[in-house]
Amino acid sequence: MTTSTEPAAGQASEPHWPRRRRRRLLLVGITTLALLVALAVGPWAWVTLASRGHLHHVADAPSAPVALVLGAGLNPDGSPSAFLVGRLEVAKALHDSGRARVLLVSGDNRVANHDEPTAMRDWLVANGIPANAVVRDFAGRDTYDSCVRAKRIFGVGRALVVSQAYHLPRAVTTCRAVGLDAEGVGDWTAQQYPVQWGAGSRREKLAAGKAVIDVLSGRDPVLGPVETSVQDALAATAPSS
Repeated sequence: MTTSTEPAAGQASEPHWPRRRRRRLLLVGITTLALLVALAVGPWAWVTLASRGHLHHVADAPSAPVALVLGAGLNPDGSPSAFLVGRLEVAKALHDSGRARVLLVSGDNRVANHDEPTAMRDWLVANGIPANAVVRDFAGRDTYDSCVRAKRIFGVGRALVVSQAYHLPRAVTTCRAVGLDAEGVGDWTAQQYPVQWGAGSRREKLAAGKAVIDVLSGRDPVLGPVETSVQDALAATAPSS
């Protein structure tokens, strides 16, 4: 006895191509979703994994000739913002403990009356750091620029990077990716401003994507002539024999 494979009377046979098309569309959808997830999560995963083992509190920070202190904005009167003061306090602690002899303060100076590096230097000097131990980088417009300029303009090979703890993974990963042997030392005191701290932490997830683009593109920041100011400061602050 044979079984008929013909459709029953009045029942249309469903062509095979719509099913194949649905499978293709489903595959495209799954692939697209996977790519979107990778684009969203991948940069942050890279930043997190690449910085693992290179993030420290002041108490357990290693030593390096230079601490690279990243800018974090100024108050309307030109003084360092609360977040920037947190970074400067970490830098001072590193210098006072002998973990960093020279402090390279890197910030933005594109706009009149907004001179981050000078405000940072003035705060450090007012709080007991010798002026000859502080070097200013006036073109540290963002994290990538500060890292590249520390390496290419100021000739820094090894440094402690100072920033808020939530920013540190991206800062350290970026610096290491452009050839700077960097360890990060974080500020946690700014957690007393929970709204701003939370906003900054969330912003880092997106900023990780920019870090990937910057590193892969190898874009040049504002460069200019090579400076010897860091080497001069290291020579001036060398321990006497």
